Amino acid sequence: MTKNVGVLTAGGDTPGLNAALRGLGKSAMYKYDLQLVGFYDGFRGLLHDRNILLDDSALSGILTIGGTILGTSRDKPHKMDMGGKLKDMRDAMVDTYNQHHLDALVCMGGGGTQKNAYGLMEKGLNIITLPKTIDNDIANTDVTLGFDTALGIATDAVDRLHSTAHSHHRIVVVEIMGHNAGWLALGAGVAGGADVILIPEIPYDTQNIAEAILERSRKGKHFSIVAVSEGAMSKKDRKREQEIRDEKQGAKDKKEKEKAKKALGEFYKHQSDRTMRLARNLEQLTGLESRVTILGYVQRGGTPSARDRLLGSMIGGSAAALIAEGKSGVMISVKGQTTKPVKLETVVNKRRIVPTDHLWVKTARRVGTCLGD
Repeated sequence: MTKNVGVLTAGGDTPGLNAALRGLGKSAMYKYDLQLVGFYDGFRGLLHDRNILLDDSALSGILTIGGTILGTSRDKPHKMDMGGKLKDMRDAMVDTYNQHHLDALVCMGGGGTQKNAYGLMEKGLNIITLPKTIDNDIANTDVTLGFDTALGIATDAVDRLHSTAHSHHRIVVVEIMGHNAGWLALGAGVAGGADVILIPEIPYDTQNIAEAILERSRKGKHFSIVAVSEGAMSKKDRKREQEIRDEKQGAKDKKEKEKAKKALGEFYKHQSDRTMRLARNLEQLTGLESRVTILGYVQRGGTPSARDRLLGSMIGGSAAALIAEGKSGVMISVKGQTTKPVKLETVVNKRRIVPTDHLWVKTARRVGTCLGD
């Protein structure tokens, strides 16, 4: 008997999503007796039942295309903006699921999507998720879809910045995405030969960075590349962040809690230009001209790498196999050279960050890279 399967892509777009959709859809058609329907624009498309039958024609030619043919959004099922008010719309999504007589719903996304999908699972839906984010920070998987492509783009940018830094004897500070995990900046920094790498997991001291740059100058190297993760903080700022969080945690009443919450918001607002401030401080401390390059969303765009196409095809096909077996409530994780289903509750509200003793960190230190500490 044919099983009906729904699929959506949510959160930020990443290269390889279309490969995963194709892997899921082609496996559904050619290997398993599954019919696939896609919902446009994430959970909002599920709510409003904006759908498309993902048949052979719809999936043809999408393997190499970046982004997602289904579109995406950052809507949260339990906090949907409906006419200016936040409402829990999960029951309405359950209705869409039932109207299509779905046997399972596949949700492709990052940490937020894993959590949102779990919320729908709690409403009784059969859920399978796929891990995708360029941040590579989803728990219980070795790698996430989109990371390899973004790593290649960021590494290429560091490579290209070397020539201009060398020509003008400058400090070039390049901000790399990654949210609050340093995988992308660390990987690109090591692969691109950055002289300084700053990641959220290792708070930095600006004076130490300046001294490392001046030491390079004394050796006749009058330029430096600083690869900094967007979530990296100085030791001073990290300490202040923790103090505010402790105040919020220890608040005795609602008024104190709101005060601490406001202070935390103001702190993060001030942090929004920390890369620019870091560059100015380094210029003052070293006497070397500094320039900032913020890579931004260019890291999420374009044609997926061969590795991400392979990964997307693998996890998409693995999801189809599990659905055919009647399994749900899991995320398709990558473990070594294979895929493995892990319970969704082991993923939700967790983040995979860079261990400070990780081989990439050790490698950076061994080749003389300054990590700011």
